[in-house]
Amino acid sequence: MSDLIIKALLAYLLGNVMGGQLIGLLRGGIDLRKVGSGNVGATNALRTQGAAFALGVLAIDVAKGVIAALAIPHLPAFGAPLFAAHEQAYVCGVAVALGHCYPALYGFHGGKGVATLAGVFGALLTPALAWILAAFVLLVALTGYVSLATLGAAATAIAWVALTLPGGLASPAGMFTLAMALLIVWKHRENIGRLLNGGENRFEKARVLGRWLSR
Repeated sequence: MSDLIIKALLAYLLGNVMGGQLIGLLRGGIDLRKVGSGNVGATNALRTQGAAFALGVLAIDVAKGVIAALAIPHLPAFGAPLFAAHEQAYVCGVAVALGHCYPALYGFHGGKGVATLAGVFGALLTPALAWILAAFVLLVALTGYVSLATLGAAATAIAWVALTLPGGLASPAGMFTLAMALLIVWKHRENIGRLLNGGENRFEKARVLGRWLSR
């Protein structure tokens, strides 16, 4: 059990490496928490700092999800391992997402975990990623609401696992997907409220399909 705990802790600490804060430091001390929506993720970076900054944030946050899922479970065992590497990978995936959302290094105030979870899903459930990204892009293009697209992508992940994997949602992948979908919903609870009352910020430039259909 100590092996799993140590590797989960390493994944959590990796999650504390915030792409937004790191790129901001390299760009002269820009703090995304003090601009725009106050979120340290790529969406706020794109809206307030531009595409190059946002791509750097996205790359770091996705990469740490991939590393947590693929590399950390295969480190030399810290004691007798009770779980196989593929089982540890899901635990490390949860840990890195929690590290991003609730980083101890930043007073437990982090991002929403979407890019990091995309990295985990890309590493562990690669065939699902195309469907998840397609749902995200389609919803952004239709509505311009990144938060709604994120929730739709989470629902797509649940549906893909339920319909394609042996054991469905009762499998380790299914339980991981359900837990992370709930985390995404929780982290977007304020966005959900604004969507319901019509106050959510719309990324109008990205709503290309919605504008075309409304002509």
